[in-house]
Amino acid sequence: MMVRKTVLGFLALVVVFVAPVGVHGLQRGVPQGHWSSASRAPVGLAPSAEEEPGAVIQVYAAPTYGWRGIFAVHPWIAVRRAGSSDWDRYEVVGWGGGRVTRDRMAPDARWYGAEPRLLLDLRGGAEVDALIARVEAAVASYPYTGSYRTFPGPNSNTFLAHIGRSVPELGLDMPANAIGKNWLPWDEPVSTAPSGGGFMLSFEGLGGLLVAPEEGVELTFLGLSLGVDFDPLDVRLPGFGGVR
Repeated sequence: MMVRKTVLGFLALVVVFVAPVGVHGLQRGVPQGHWSSASRAPVGLAPSAEEEPGAVIQVYAAPTYGWRGIFAVHPWIAVRRAGSSDWDRYEVVGWGGGRVTRDRMAPDARWYGAEPRLLLDLRGGAEVDALIARVEAAVASYPYTGSYRTFPGPNSNTFLAHIGRSVPELGLDMPANAIGKNWLPWDEPVSTAPSGGGFMLSFEGLGGLLVAPEEGVELTFLGLSLGVDFDPLDVRLPGFGGVR
């Protein structure tokens, strides 16, 4: 009887975490066509120096290409210093073997046809310029260059989580479908949340618990995350990321 209850409980947990991914997949579908012909055009979210002369830090996330976009996103960070018209865009890509790349596309480019969502938009003067210096130091200190696993990590979301922890003033709140953001190495299972605050316990991204002011409460099971953010109120769902 105990074994049966355990099995049923496990199956129920699987359904709770996997069902939102299935629903999201039915709603979204899978993009058609080859990745090489997919649009990488800017969407107009990155301000020019004329629109915003001060420093700017932006974080974007877009559904990954093809069927993976049903349950995961690819993020990147873009920065522009005060008085400059030049952007620097940093991200980690799988086909580069997990290396950090710079300026592959425009700061607000579509990710192979997928329109990006703006997760963070900081603008200002000297204080934002100072944060850019720290962001660039965090980019340089990313410890998993040369190591990449789409699931459960380390991957592009692990990279952004590293920056968020290194520069907590960003208050970076990554969505639930940023698979890999909650990945930690097996010998370091405890850390702060990707936002840089709170507490996170992770078993190599396959299971864990996160409690933080920015993210709220989040459970990870089989690499998928489910939780509730209280400020503002937001249900964090696998596949969808968040549903306000």
